[in-house]
Order: sequence, then structure tokens, then C-alpha cells
Amino acid sequence: MTVHDDQHTDQPDPDAAAAALDAKTAEGAGSNGKHKGSLVVVGTGIRTVGHLTMEAVAWIKQADKVLYVVGDPVAELMLKELNPAGAESLTGMYAEGKQRIETYNQMVERTLECLRAGMLTCMACYGHPGVFVYPSHESIRRARAEGYSARMLPGISSEDCLFADLGVDPGISGCQSYEATDFLLNGRVIDPSSSVVLWQIGVVGDATFKKTGYDLSAMPLLVERLLAIYPASHPMYLYEAAVFHGCDPIIRPITAAELAHGPLSPGYTLYIPPAYPTRSDPTTYYRMNAMIAAKHATSGASIG
Repeated sequence: MTVHDDQHTDQPDPDAAAAALDAKTAEGAGSNGKHKGSLVVVGTGIRTVGHLTMEAVAWIKQADKVLYVVGDPVAELMLKELNPAGAESLTGMYAEGKQRIETYNQMVERTLECLRAGMLTCMACYGHPGVFVYPSHESIRRARAEGYSARMLPGISSEDCLFADLGVDPGISGCQSYEATDFLLNGRVIDPSSSVVLWQIGVVGDATFKKTGYDLSAMPLLVERLLAIYPASHPMYLYEAAVFHGCDPIIRPITAAELAHGPLSPGYTLYIPPAYPTRSDPTTYYRMNAMIAAKHATSGASIG
């Protein structure tokens, strides 16, 4: 992590935070002085240098075992430097053509092994640890079911970066967010007057792991679905957040039909801005104001 010289913050020092955690975790220590098994899931953010929180750093340093899945060598190097003895990559569990869910379940099993061995275990995941990270949620669920303490800390996801890089405020028109294959298969209903984020657009329809490119044979089905909702000329954007400091994000304007012509990066997210203005509901508006007026009238307060 870096702190700019021209910035002054009141954030705690990671070493001090780690020392504070010693007292917290010591409460659950066994008579032999070792930690009872417990789990903390953290996110490394999209750009680890700058996105990794002080709290996450403290837990990484404190852990007996740091099981990590990250997407770049800088993040991996930082984790190894923070915890040289306990850092262990789970990335090797992926294999060409292997079902991703099989890999995810192996990650969960490895996490539970560490807990059962009495380790304070930290799972470090790329981005936000709870956003499109099945192993983190399943590990916490199973850990708690077996009586272990388990918690998750927030991190910065690619959607957070998208809002910043594209200048999108989800509070203005609302925002719907779906995984692309889930959207296609499960009849999700889109409101085209709100923003829409389709995750994992570059792997739609392919449940396996690929190193060089995913099978996008199902993409025409997604294009067909989008063209049934949006005008053919409606602008959309392929987005991929910048992983390294000083690099720019990828922002590619595109239309729905052009999605079929690929190739697409597995890391792409599709952002679709609103196609139509919102429709006000005057009946509800007047009812809302009448209810407010009635409350003021009964309380004797004046309405400005």
C-alpha cells in the first residue's frame, strides 16, 4: 500500500491494528497458546496497491494461514510479504476445461481443513470477497455450521470501479446487476429506464475454466434477448477495471449486436445505461404528500 506524501490521514498503522487483533483472537486461544480455528475473509480490491484496507492487512499479517486467489503478480507478492510463512495460493486448483464449481468446492474444503487444524485462517480474494465469490460465502456457511467463528470484511469490487470510471451514480436512475448467464437462463426482468450491469459477459454460457478464451457459442442468445429490450443503436459499454496503478481502465462503446463479433475478455463487465426516461406515478406522488400533510395536521406542525 502507498500513502501520498501530500495526504494526512488518521488511519491506524497496520502493525498497531495487528497488535490489537492479538488481544481479540487470544480470547479464543486454546491452552497450548495456539489459535482455535477461525475464519476471516478479506478482499484485496481490484488494484491491490491502494485498495487493500488497513483492517484486511492486519488480519492477513495475524493469520496462521492465508489462502488466496488473486489475479495479478503484484497482489500475490504483497500477500507473501505480509505473511511469508502462511501465504498459500489456491489458484493451482483451476485446470483447463475443469468445471469452475468443482474448483470452488476444493477451495472450500482446503479452507475447512485449516480451520479444523486449529488455524486462524484468512481467505483473501480478488475484488470484494462477497461479490461473485462462491467459495467465500460457502466457507463461512460451513465454518459456522461446524461451530467456528467466521466473518467477512468488505472490499472494492469491479462494480465500484465501474461507477467511478464511467461516472455512474446508481442513486439517480437505479441499477440492476446480474451475472450474464444467470440473466439469460433465469428469466430476469430488466427495467430499461434504469442502469444495468451484466457481470462475466466474456464467459456467458461456459461453466468451465479456460486459460486462453471461453466458448461464447451462446452469445447470440444473449444478443437476441438484449435486442428485444433495447433499440439496436442503444450504446452499451464493455468495461474492465485497471489492475495496476497508472494504467487506464478499458471502456469500449458497443451495441448489443456487436457483442456477437467478439473476442471478449473474461474480465469484461457490460454496462448498459438507461434507454428510456423514468415514468412518474402522479397518483402515488399525491397520496404520499397527502399522508405527510395529514400527519403534520394531526401533530399541529406547519408545512413549509
